[in-house]
Amino acid sequence: MPLPPTLWSFRRCPYAMRARAAILSAGTTVELREILLRDKPDAFLKTSPSATVPALRLHDRVLDESLDIMVWALQQNDPHGLLEMPEDGWQLIAANDGPFKTALDHTKYASRHPELDPVAERARASHHLHHLEARLRNHAALLGDRQTLADLAIWPFVRQFAHTDRAWFLAQPWPFLITWLQGFTQGPLFKRIMVKHPPWQAGDSPVLFGPARDD
Repeated sequence: MPLPPTLWSFRRCPYAMRARAAILSAGTTVELREILLRDKPDAFLKTSPSATVPALRLHDRVLDESLDIMVWALQQNDPHGLLEMPEDGWQLIAANDGPFKTALDHTKYASRHPELDPVAERARASHHLHHLEARLRNHAALLGDRQTLADLAIWPFVRQFAHTDRAWFLAQPWPFLITWLQGFTQGPLFKRIMVKHPPWQAGDSPVLFGPARDD
């Protein structure tokens, strides 16, 4: 049998989390290679042009962006119709990956940005989350009553923001957003994508990640 694609990943990275979530949602299988960001192996650096996770080595090319990996996985198989998403969904993802992620990083890593006001940066991130709260007030998902690619692509970053100050996050007036996030973090998908694996080393036996393969 041909070898599955190779996914280079880091367990806590939100970009890698959403890639793994899409792979599981698609029911496909990859070889998972967990790395340490402070000690990137040469084989990974030769694979990823950007030297960032996730990176997916296919037989004919490398996908070096998490959203491209998600789309690739769901194009193989999309049993939940996650790719059936209106243009609004792509705009939400772009806002998440752009201004929200920037404000999130400025909040989480405030010591790296002494020229910025972390309170103001948190307020910028919160403005985006209030927009998501408004969407979720009357629906179970960001674009209606069923989840789409947008939900799967965005929740890991909301989780990362929540963990910058969990008590503060839970005290904010966004109960529907909190419930939506808990639907992911307390569900079976989260448990499976967050299984711990030791860092990959040359010569290791392959770790297959996919349906009933990562336990």
